[in-house]
Amino acid sequence: MSKTFINPVNVHAPIMPYSHALVAGKTVYISAQLPLDQSGKLVGPGDPTAQAEQVFKNLQAVLAAAGASLNDVVKLTTYLTSLEYRPAAMEVRNRFFGQHRAPSILAIVRDLPVEGALLEVDGIAVID
Repeated sequence: MSKTFINPVNVHAPIMPYSHALVAGKTVYISAQLPLDQSGKLVGPGDPTAQAEQVFKNLQAVLAAAGASLNDVVKLTTYLTSLEYRPAAMEVRNRFFGQHRAPSILAIVRDLPVEGALLEVDGIAVID
């Protein structure tokens, strides 16, 4: 089975030695997407809605580069630094995903790899 690493030019460069996604066969494994713009700058410091929007834009761009879409997502994991950010994150998620309800996990974590990041989201997609 062939494997292809995905690092789209319209998403910030990986901040550590990883790829934004790996396509193995018809499965896309997406690294946790942070609220960073294309240049790697944190979006919306202190604003969970703005950060969630950037995270899901990045997720969407990575999927597109892999030949997939949000409708191909079969599992998501959302990491929040506080449960108080859940309503904002879920509102944005629902806006991006519409009626597509992929199985998901919500985890509350102490820290994320970028100072000031309030959330990150990773996932798995299967290309039809």
